[in-house]
Amino acid sequence: MIRELKTLIAVSREGTFAAAGKQIGLTQAAVSAQMQRLERELGYELFDRKGRAAQLNARGRQTLSQAQELIRLYAGLGAPNGAPADALVSVGAIASVQRALLPGVLARFHRENPHCRTRVLPGLSMELVNLVDAGEIDMAAVIRPPFSLQSDLQWTTLACEPYRLLVPRDVPGDDWAELLSSQPFIRYDRSSFGGRQVERFLRQMHLPVRDVCELDEQEAIVALVANGVGVALVPQAATYRRWPASVRTVDLGSHTFHRDIGLVHRANPNPNEASARLIHLIGEAAAA
Repeated sequence: MIRELKTLIAVSREGTFAAAGKQIGLTQAAVSAQMQRLERELGYELFDRKGRAAQLNARGRQTLSQAQELIRLYAGLGAPNGAPADALVSVGAIASVQRALLPGVLARFHRENPHCRTRVLPGLSMELVNLVDAGEIDMAAVIRPPFSLQSDLQWTTLACEPYRLLVPRDVPGDDWAELLSSQPFIRYDRSSFGGRQVERFLRQMHLPVRDVCELDEQEAIVALVANGVGVALVPQAATYRRWPASVRTVDLGSHTFHRDIGLVHRANPNPNEASARLIHLIGEAAAA
């Protein structure tokens, strides 16, 4: 049944039998046959079959969660303390967390767990949340989504970061609304959660801006401001306790908004030992 459960996870991730088959090297017919066999063995249907989409029903979603846990347990069979000799913990992380928080945490984790391996995947918050939901990675350090997470996902806040208006040092003035209206605007990518926060703020304040560039990487945004390209609304992440000398910040006062950085992982009462330890170390480092 392990093979069928792995195929079920692939189907849930890819959305159709055909797409899942391409990912795991099976024909659509073979994937369909495996899912029918799994349904017969379980005694209930897993999908609402409408068109080509493989939409999991309520029992199917519950089974998917259990399947993901069974696969994790299967990987650890025969290992001491429930952790395989080469336990792999996969972590998704936005860029600012990779630079500021993860290196120290991973160094401590590997000193304490020399038998374990880690894999860090970069990406946008939405992509990483989806990977955790699909069981592709164990956890992700991301910006809090503007929607409720699935009931089987758990959120732990690590930091609350205020947004600041970043301005080239030689540009005068402390009226943030005037600066946003009069200076070229370097926009935080609207496809990211953080960029959507900026967009909502500008709409709520009824502020017209003159976009000159749009990108996701905060380090690049800061560099563009430092080079006099324009102004930007950016969160004061741990990476920027001190800003470059060529820029200055303007406080938004009572209109300051924030982004929450946190850890998303499965709400599993019995996570594997390596994952549980890394989750604990990340939370501990963020609170320090």
